[in-house]
Amino acid sequence: MMIHPKMVLANIKRPALCGLLGFLFTLPLIAQHGIYNDDPMQKMPLGTEESEYHYREATGESFSNTRIEPPNWWTGMAERQLEILIYDHNASSLEPFIDYPGVTLLETTRLENPNYIFLLLDIAPETKAGSFFIELKYPDGRENKAYPYELKARDETPKAQGITAADFIYLIMPDRFANGDKGNDKGRNMLQKGTNRDKVFFRHGGDLIGIMEHLDYIEELGATALWLNPVLENDQPYESYHGYAVTDHYEIDPRLGTNQQYRQLVQLAHARGQKVIMDVIFNHTGDQHWFIRDLPATDWIHQWEDGYQDICYRAPVHLDPYAAESDFTQVTESWFDKHMPDLNQQHPQLANYLIQNSIWWTEYSGQDGFRIDTYAYCDQDFMSEWNRRMLQEYPELGIFAETWVHGTGIQSWFAEGVRANDHNSHLPGVTDFQLYYALQEALTEAQGWTSGVAKVYYTLAQDYLYEDAYRNVLFLDNHDLGRIYGELGEDLDKFKSAVSLLLTLRGIPMLYYGTEILMTGSGGAFGEGGRRDFPGGFPRDKENKFKERDRTTEEQEAFNVIKALANYRKENPVLQTGQLTQYIPEDGVYVFFRYNEEKTVMIAYNSNPAETTLATDRFAQRIAGATAGTNVVTGQKVENVASILLGAYEVVVLELE
Repeated sequence: MMIHPKMVLANIKRPALCGLLGFLFTLPLIAQHGIYNDDPMQKMPLGTEESEYHYREATGESFSNTRIEPPNWWTGMAERQLEILIYDHNASSLEPFIDYPGVTLLETTRLENPNYIFLLLDIAPETKAGSFFIELKYPDGRENKAYPYELKARDETPKAQGITAADFIYLIMPDRFANGDKGNDKGRNMLQKGTNRDKVFFRHGGDLIGIMEHLDYIEELGATALWLNPVLENDQPYESYHGYAVTDHYEIDPRLGTNQQYRQLVQLAHARGQKVIMDVIFNHTGDQHWFIRDLPATDWIHQWEDGYQDICYRAPVHLDPYAAESDFTQVTESWFDKHMPDLNQQHPQLANYLIQNSIWWTEYSGQDGFRIDTYAYCDQDFMSEWNRRMLQEYPELGIFAETWVHGTGIQSWFAEGVRANDHNSHLPGVTDFQLYYALQEALTEAQGWTSGVAKVYYTLAQDYLYEDAYRNVLFLDNHDLGRIYGELGEDLDKFKSAVSLLLTLRGIPMLYYGTEILMTGSGGAFGEGGRRDFPGGFPRDKENKFKERDRTTEEQEAFNVIKALANYRKENPVLQTGQLTQYIPEDGVYVFFRYNEEKTVMIAYNSNPAETTLATDRFAQRIAGATAGTNVVTGQKVENVASILLGAYEVVVLELE
């Protein structure tokens, strides 16, 4: 017998009724709790199956929703040609027709999947902004399908202002920084719903509004650019918080915000003199991406009939004159993860799709630069063309790529400069992992012939391999690495030296969110243990580290050092574009100078566990007769620079007078 809920409620007393109602209201919470276990490193909700590799064919049997991408375009672009993807049921069987002054249909491409048709258009320079229809004609005379399309006029708002050595980048993982809109936390209609801040691999609720609400904090710190870990939709059943498994290239993830909010973030940042960098991934997508679920062509992705192949991370195969072809294939065509299919950037329609998507976001939002993920595993001819096209459209655009490799010769090959195999990358800068490794040694090991602080010297000595090493991005940690304060044994003196070197060496310095308040954390395959919430960015946080009143003495000291150096750097080109002269380290002490026609700054680092007095007569050529100086961090006057007292593990930054 089925019992109706009203029958139950009618036969119980009020106290029991209240208890039952409370129980009923908690049922969704109980069900939600049932997806968790006790492991803070739990990777997926209980009951969720891990993605399994299978060979995919372009059958067209999984059609979802009609799409036209790019969703619009602009007149007056440097590149006249535009390739439009139309995704509709059996679209490839129809004949396209466009009638708009200045727009010519040059070529139609049909792939294996009947649901796709690609239209290559020429947009003449004199073409006026306006709307028109793209028609697909039935061969039997039925009424045509008609898709509205708009060519917009390009606006004059600032965009693509570039990222240069004048900038100081602040890296944010949006899900972990600040929750400004709790209304988007539930993830309605998403494969993974809700938040759990006790779980590293689950959503925590940070979003774009949370970032907008703390731009003043970032400005106070002295940062001039925001690099956001990927913000595009990641509608995956698990591990979607980090953003590196894109499922829609034209939508911001709704748990982070909207396209309009992303554009608003850029506008608000620009109003403060700050820039915004978009993190992009061309190597792979999420396996729930709409064009993976209904593959346009079998060769749209790299795949194998005989089973899954793990990626090999050996980037030297690109330049190794002795590289085995099978090793090259395993680096460039294997999957990053079973739920991240590897894209075949050699496919001409996919290549156009990815390039145009980056142009679209730049034109739509006004953003200033790109950080390219997993650059070394992509097809390098495609990456070279992407770089060329982006710089053709936006000559000042900032571009730097992740090159997590070993060896300066290998790292520099990916950037503009000395290279093998006649490869021209058109890539302005890279994430400087070689200087990261060198700084780690300088801060944790005693000096040897090439080790300890000497490794910094040897690394910088190889800057001739780059066209412009000042375009490389320097860092002490990031979202894939253990946090620097923990890596230094939570030694505040070493930490202050680390950030002092970061902000005075050549290149573009980058700070991982929370480093300035001594956040710690490590562990996981890609530093997941360090992807913690910024204290005070989330409702009911007990402490708000965005405010000085809630920082410890040590945290405030760390914050002040970064703030002082970053703001000095922002106001003084000598630490941006100034020349660099370094001296061979002696007895664990490393000295270098940044200088231009207006100023000279001397930086001295004592890598020893005991204080030392540094006689400066060896540096007379660069000191150039200066007798005094001012400590940039403390503001204290040094009356005599003939000798300088350096504490244990201390960096002193002096503006010479």
